[in-house]
Amino acid sequence: MSSEILLYIMGGAVGVLAIIILIYYILSKKMQKSEYKKIQRLQQGTKEKSFSTEVMYQKLYIMFIRIPFLKRYILKLRRRLEIINIDDEYNTRKDSAKILTRALLIVIPVAIITIIITSSSYLIMFILLIFELFMIDTLIDGSIDKKDNKLLQEQVDFFSEIRHAYHEFNMVEEAIYQTSQDDEMDVSRQGEKIYEILISDDPETELEKYYDIAPNIFLKEFAGISYLTKEFGDRKVDGASLYLKNVNNITQEMQLEILKRDKLNYVFQSLAVISIAPILALEPLKNWSISNFAFTASWYEGKPGMIVQILILILTFVSYILVRKLKDNGSTAMNTKNTENPWQAKVYKNKIGKKIVDMFLPKEGTKEFRKVQQQLKDSASHLKIEWLYVNRITLAIATCLISMILFTYMHQMAIDYVYTEPTTSYNLMGTMDEKDEKLAMEVTEQDNEFLDMFRGKLDTTEDDIERAVRRSKYYEEAEEDEIAEAVQRIYEKLQIVNSEYIQWFEILLAFVFAIVGYMVPIWILMFQVKMRQIEMEDEVMQFQTIILMLMRIERVNVEIILEWLERYANIFKAPITKCVNNYEAGAWEALEQMKEEVSYQPLIRIIESLQAAVEKIPIKDAFDELDSERDYYQEKRKESNERLIKRKAMIGKVIGFAPMVCMFVGYLIIPLVFIGLSAMSDTFTEMLKQS
Repeated sequence: MSSEILLYIMGGAVGVLAIIILIYYILSKKMQKSEYKKIQRLQQGTKEKSFSTEVMYQKLYIMFIRIPFLKRYILKLRRRLEIINIDDEYNTRKDSAKILTRALLIVIPVAIITIIITSSSYLIMFILLIFELFMIDTLIDGSIDKKDNKLLQEQVDFFSEIRHAYHEFNMVEEAIYQTSQDDEMDVSRQGEKIYEILISDDPETELEKYYDIAPNIFLKEFAGISYLTKEFGDRKVDGASLYLKNVNNITQEMQLEILKRDKLNYVFQSLAVISIAPILALEPLKNWSISNFAFTASWYEGKPGMIVQILILILTFVSYILVRKLKDNGSTAMNTKNTENPWQAKVYKNKIGKKIVDMFLPKEGTKEFRKVQQQLKDSASHLKIEWLYVNRITLAIATCLISMILFTYMHQMAIDYVYTEPTTSYNLMGTMDEKDEKLAMEVTEQDNEFLDMFRGKLDTTEDDIERAVRRSKYYEEAEEDEIAEAVQRIYEKLQIVNSEYIQWFEILLAFVFAIVGYMVPIWILMFQVKMRQIEMEDEVMQFQTIILMLMRIERVNVEIILEWLERYANIFKAPITKCVNNYEAGAWEALEQMKEEVSYQPLIRIIESLQAAVEKIPIKDAFDELDSERDYYQEKRKESNERLIKRKAMIGKVIGFAPMVCMFVGYLIIPLVFIGLSAMSDTFTEMLKQS
């Protein structure tokens, strides 16, 4: 290990120690404030003498919420955790602080390692550090997904206990109350909330409020079925309780969902890391290649190497985002973004911002407007069309500016390389020893004086350089061949230095990249739409389960079924909502219009059965095949999930491994092969000249 690397490691360790001391100092200061004194007074005589992680996380939460950068993440965590920890502020704060602390303990060391590895390239260091901010989101989402999955697994046991309690009390609300007394399970809080809804003065209104905050669709279904059973009563179907049969149907759906998530987690658990890994390997790979094959230095430290680095970074970023979207469960993922007043809304409220956005925004009622609006609906995006165009314009401007900055940086990097490259007249397979490198740098420093003399003078000729060389003290006793070689070398370097400035085609490229950036939000919407279309079959089978639960309940009609389908719809939400709104004007006509808007055949069959139930036959007769072929639909659901997972896995592997393949092929193999062949050709040419 070299002394320089050892110095970096020691510096990193000192940095970590300084951060720990700073956090300890801030915590000690906060503890002196009134809030902590109140907590201490309340805890007198009750708190344990030993160290308490519970209290530590509460203090960390207060600290995080006051730090501007970390406040964004802690609020994002709150918005999802307070749904799981319903009406439990203490646990919400504790879990938020715990998850964020763990994420920081992983990201901070990675950031220090990144700084050490990329210390020779500030641009790459900056890009990697920005990229690592996205890692916090990944770690946070992963931790909350674990809590979601834990809640789902608890629900299976919870519903099993509900069955036993219902046999004992034969009352829905009492069964839920007794089962919810276990405070150790997160699902018990949800059970208590459902119990409070059922015994409230206006359970229907309270139930609608709960639908908006329920962690997953299975708790929504359970709450809805419990309410309908309490209101209309239970009945026997084939000698068994209809309520318990419906609870059993929900349990089977949950078990299928748990298996699906477990398999998706297994498939995608390493893909996110694999997609990120290449950016951390760029600098070590470059250093290894240069140390073993010195002739590649001009490529890696010049513009070609920088361009390939940037392309790999962009590809890595895109792959990382797409892999995350592919893995997204979709069923319990809650929108944690500020949808009421995000930064896009603030930009659009500004007079100047509104004028600029309106210039690009398609007119309402036009074909383009309807197309974009439909894409937003089909992708289940929280964005309004105005916010989408704020994103597009912002990304286009940022892409253009970043492109110009990068072009300028690459020109400066090429000039710096000419001024700092050790000058040799031969290609090396390895690195130079200390003596040869010193002599090569002396030649470079001599050449730099002539470059400074003629830099910016575009009409400089080789004769001008020759006259300057002959007058120079470095070549007073030099031979003609040596002078000619120096003149040729300096002239070639001068051509590079004088040509490194912003070209017209680079400005054109910046605008082309801006157009690409402008289109990226639309392409992301299209990708989301495609991924949602893959899950169409899964959603329709969910509809079949809902209808199976509702069709034998007394006083349930087609309108109630449509309202339930709308509540749980995701992909087909827009046409079902439209049908519900038009239902009063004509039931059969509203269903017929929805059938025309939908192209997925299994859903069309459900709509036709609903039409039959409106005018001709009872609901239970219209959907009797769902009950008689329940086992078949269960097996079909399992097979559908298997196909969905395989398809996602195939797409995910292609996207996840793309950066790794591009890194090895584009950043290692191609440079070594082509530059090596070019170097060998030049060497043979020199040998022929000398012979």
